[in-house]
Amino acid sequence: MTSLDKPTQDTEVTEQPDARAVTEAALFEAFGGVRGMVETVLPGLLFVTIYTINKDLHLSAIAALGVSLLLVVVRLVMRDTVKHAFSGVFGVAFGVVFAMMTGNAKDFYLPGMLYTLGLGLAYIITTLCGVPLIGLILGPVFKENLSWRTRNPGRKKAYAKASWAWGLILLAKCAILFPLYWWANTAQLGWVLVALKIPPFLLAVYLTWVFLAKAPAPIDVFAEMEAQERAEKERQAGLAQEHDESTAGRHRREA
Repeated sequence: MTSLDKPTQDTEVTEQPDARAVTEAALFEAFGGVRGMVETVLPGLLFVTIYTINKDLHLSAIAALGVSLLLVVVRLVMRDTVKHAFSGVFGVAFGVVFAMMTGNAKDFYLPGMLYTLGLGLAYIITTLCGVPLIGLILGPVFKENLSWRTRNPGRKKAYAKASWAWGLILLAKCAILFPLYWWANTAQLGWVLVALKIPPFLLAVYLTWVFLAKAPAPIDVFAEMEAQERAEKERQAGLAQEHDESTAGRHRREA
C-alpha cells in the first residue's frame, strides 16, 4: 500500500471557516444553481400550460422542445457551460418522441419519470456497494477524485448519507408520480410534475450541503500530483547539477 492509499484516521475534524462556502460553491457548480433549475422546469411547464389550454399534443411538444433548444443557444452565445441545458434538450426530445409515437400526451413525461426511478435506485445501489454515487459526481468538483474512498473515511460517510438522501427522495417522488401516470389525466400529472421539480431537488441539495459541510475537508489530489511533479523535477535538477559538478571536477583533476 502506497502513501497515497493509506487511510487517514477517522477523527473529529474541526470545520474550517470557509468549508460551508466551498461546499456551497461546489454544489452550485455541480447542479447548475438557479439557472439550471429554470432550464429544468421551463420546458415541462410550457408543455403542460399549452396542453391544459388547448389539448394540442403537437403544439405542446414543439413548444417544449423549442424552448429547450433556445436555452442551449443562449448559453452558447454567452459562452457558458451547456451541460445542464443539453441534458434538458435530450430529456425533452425523448419525451416528445415517446408522446408522438404513442399519441398519448402523458408519455411526454414517461422518460423523465423512468430516469428519476433509475437514478434513485443508482444512488441506493452504489451506496450499498460502498461507492456512493454523489461522491463520484462531486469528487472531481472538489478536486479529490476518488481519494475519499480509501484516504478520507469521514468524507466517505458523508457521501453515503447524501446518496441515501438523494435515493430516498427520488424514490418517494416516483411513488407519487407513477400512480398518477396511470390514474390521472395529462394536465393533472403535468402540474404535479412541475410542482415536484424543485422542492425535492432543493431538499436533497440542502441535505448534501449539511453532510459535506460537517465532513473532513477534501484531499486535493491534483495539488498533490503537482507537488510530486515539482519534487521530481527538483530531484532531477539536483542530480543533473551533481553530475555536472562531478564531471567538471574530474576534468580539472585530469588537467
